[in-house]
Amino acid sequence: MTVDLSTRYLGLELKHPIVASASPLTSSVDSLLRLQDAGVAAVVLPSLFEEQIEHEEMATHNLMLFGAELSPEAQGFFPEMREYRTGPEQYLQLISDAKRALSVPVIPSLNGYTPGGWTEIARKFQEAGADAIELNVYFLAASIDDTSAEVENRYVELVESVTRQVSIPVAVKVAPYFSAMANMAARLSNAGAAGLVLFNRFLQPDILLEELEVAPHLVLSTSDELRLALRWIAILRGRVSANLAATGGAHTAEDVLKLLLAGADCVMLASSLLTHGPKHVTGLVRGVQNWMVEHEYVSVEQMKGSLSQQSCPDPDAFERSNYMKALKSYTSEFV
Repeated sequence: MTVDLSTRYLGLELKHPIVASASPLTSSVDSLLRLQDAGVAAVVLPSLFEEQIEHEEMATHNLMLFGAELSPEAQGFFPEMREYRTGPEQYLQLISDAKRALSVPVIPSLNGYTPGGWTEIARKFQEAGADAIELNVYFLAASIDDTSAEVENRYVELVESVTRQVSIPVAVKVAPYFSAMANMAARLSNAGAAGLVLFNRFLQPDILLEELEVAPHLVLSTSDELRLALRWIAILRGRVSANLAATGGAHTAEDVLKLLLAGADCVMLASSLLTHGPKHVTGLVRGVQNWMVEHEYVSVEQMKGSLSQQSCPDPDAFERSNYMKALKSYTSEFV
């Protein structure tokens, strides 16, 4: 039996649903080629941060002003700003080089938290050959003056700011911490997001007891984290027009299959590739294919969303009743 593994994400035809998410493995052409050789369907480049763009622009601006007040002649010493190549030239070069070297779609990532002039870099991504853009929104509402409405509006304004710059599709990678996630997903889709990547996995700080310092702490995901994305993808499938990508927790073929059944259009991997290497993709694709043959699915399109909330025989299982059932059914030697 032959199965069709192809899927469609952001208007891109992918040979199968497994995509390499942003990680150190997607930061160079050599490692991108290894991922492609292993069979990955598309690649997301590591994020270019809003702070990086603004820092380079301000550094050049400060250089232009340095010493200008000392002598009238100094004002004409430096060339005009337009003659300086400010901005993320190295990142744009990575996009161009990746597009020349790879046959799979290349999706650069833009990480920001405020609407502003820096979003114009999205147009340069497109000019460099990007097939789509992933907008990685990382905003921690740490001020007690920030209201939920203000935070949500900032997200929407940011998406609108980026999508106005380009004609290629823009996916938005968001956190799961909205009080009304379904409504927020719909607002982002209406603001121009062609895809939603669920979910952004924030790095949490740790405290070093001996040094008495706060330090960043990176922990790779596990399959146990899969269920958050699985639940919301199942709920959103068929209710928003944006494509749905799952990220965070997919390590096995079974994980990939669960997300597809819930309604994901593609599954993005980072931690599992960092743990097992690019060749892990080959085994995952084979595992998905074998399961589909065994269960008589002819295509990924047929399978996608067949256990979403809209299609599931027990739709309440994704909401409160599932919570109550889990609590009542749990047991251990101490219960």
